[in-house]
Amino acid sequence: MLTGTVALVTGASRGVGKGCALALAAAGSTVYVTGRTVHDGGELGGSLDATVADIEREGGRAVAVRCDHAVDADVDALFAQIGRDEGHLEVVVNNAFRVPEHMDPKVPFWETPVSDWDAMIDVGTRSAYVAAHHAARLMVPASRGLIVNVSSAGAVRYFHHLVYGIGKVALDRFTKDAARPLAAHGIAMVSLWPYIVSTERVQQMVGVDLPDTESPRFVGRGVVALASDPDVMRWTGRAVTTHALARAYEFTDTDGRLPPEQPWRPPASP
Repeated sequence: MLTGTVALVTGASRGVGKGCALALAAAGSTVYVTGRTVHDGGELGGSLDATVADIEREGGRAVAVRCDHAVDADVDALFAQIGRDEGHLEVVVNNAFRVPEHMDPKVPFWETPVSDWDAMIDVGTRSAYVAAHHAARLMVPASRGLIVNVSSAGAVRYFHHLVYGIGKVALDRFTKDAARPLAAHGIAMVSLWPYIVSTERVQQMVGVDLPDTESPRFVGRGVVALASDPDVMRWTGRAVTTHALARAYEFTDTDGRLPPEQPWRPPASP
């Protein structure tokens, strides 16, 4: 479906990012994957090396680029490499997000470090803006492209941390407003809301009902569906759940089921 295209997935050493990278590669994209963990050995597991190995094992092509998305020079170098080596870019998935190790949803914000703001806004909201800024410069000349910002229901209700929700609201507003000028150049921007995803981090949490979660690759199938749709502009500027995309494009999770529908829905776009 996406043979000949180039995709970039940020934060792809594990979790949702890895699921998106695997799905895009399976659909034919050459996938650039970024993250800070290059080799295996971290507490959560996962690495860029492992993501690339899994993609190649399935017959796909991936390029690992170590990139700290809080460092603009790293991002500059990343996009310079894509422009130099590929000359085009069709899909970007802004998934990179920095989770403070101490984050506990039961702890009020005034008892947490002020640095939590920088952690989750710099790598999450700002990093999506910076990547989109670079991506647009590669996509506009070709008059096509898709930028997916991984958001969540944290935009409409409390999850994890006060700053987490602020960042997701801002990300959805960025999607809405940036979609307008991008549309004139045939580029779509969409905020994608997964429900609870069975990432490595979630699998370590107590009290999560794993049978009710989505797999990371289910999120990736939503991205592939959008990227393969010649009428993708109907989604631009909107926040949409993975479940809504599964119904619209008639895909399922890796086990053939449709995960439970998210109880929180994005606000209607004007």
